Amino acid sequence: MSKQPLPIGNLAGQERTHERLRGIAYMVAAVFVFSIMDSLMKHLSMRYGPMQISCLRCLSSWLFLLPTITWQRAWGALRPRNPPLHLFRAVLGIGMLGGFVFAVHRLSLAQTYSLFLAAPLLMTALSVPIQGEKVSGKRWLAIWVGLMGVLVILQPWGKSSFSLIAASAAALATVCYSLSALTVRTLGRVNSSISMVFWYLLMVGIGCSVFAIGDWRPVLTSDWGWLIGIGVTGALGQMWLTDAFRRAPPSVVGPFEYTSILWAFAIDWIFWSASPSLSLIAGACIVIVSGIVIIIDERRLAGLAMNPACPPP
Repeated sequence: MSKQPLPIGNLAGQERTHERLRGIAYMVAAVFVFSIMDSLMKHLSMRYGPMQISCLRCLSSWLFLLPTITWQRAWGALRPRNPPLHLFRAVLGIGMLGGFVFAVHRLSLAQTYSLFLAAPLLMTALSVPIQGEKVSGKRWLAIWVGLMGVLVILQPWGKSSFSLIAASAAALATVCYSLSALTVRTLGRVNSSISMVFWYLLMVGIGCSVFAIGDWRPVLTSDWGWLIGIGVTGALGQMWLTDAFRRAPPSVVGPFEYTSILWAFAIDWIFWSASPSLSLIAGACIVIVSGIVIIIDERRLAGLAMNPACPPP
């Protein structure tokens, strides 16, 4: 008995589901290798300044990106469009990386990540004055609840294990990252993904080197292996992250970015014998739930936009 061919609509639906699953897999893999890269940078931060590490991180990943561009013959796609916005994004990248490395040197990886997880909340809030987007009351409530989660992590009302300066650096990194993510929406309309990654890594690497000149230290021979690891994981993570968003919408793959906190807990425990406090776990859970609420609401609105005849739930 012969099998009946599946309707074209079903085939398209299966292909879309398959692509989304691959996008999720790429996101989980990207978050994992970025966690490894961040732990390597934390190790090097014991001997080098934040800006030098940021410079080496970007330029090493940029060098590992070149073979991929050559293999794909994508040199023609590197032409930057809207150079001033590329430059502004690079400035934000310098602030983000410098603040992150400074924070992760003085805090545990889990503590730094827990503060950094507030980025989706800030992206939503900043999209109102910057891009004129409308944010529903539900999202504003999620933003405020998420910020309360940050306060639970910091515990300013009691004895906290956080360094105020390090927490401020992590906050600066989070704001810069949020603003940078918003610029990607505009740049992505006229630039290829490989172009944005190429110029971002190159300009941030050069910019960080300028700030690091006064405190530059010769790289020890024993540290070149760590730098190679940073370059490989940074390049892989950047490519997998780009592929994740290419295969699936942010509302699908976005929640899996929060798996970074699990890797951070594991890495802290294995390599630095650091266990998370109850306040850190509770605050991180509040921030994550608030971020997921925003992502789910975004998915709901996107669905309404595609099916305007459907009444809102």
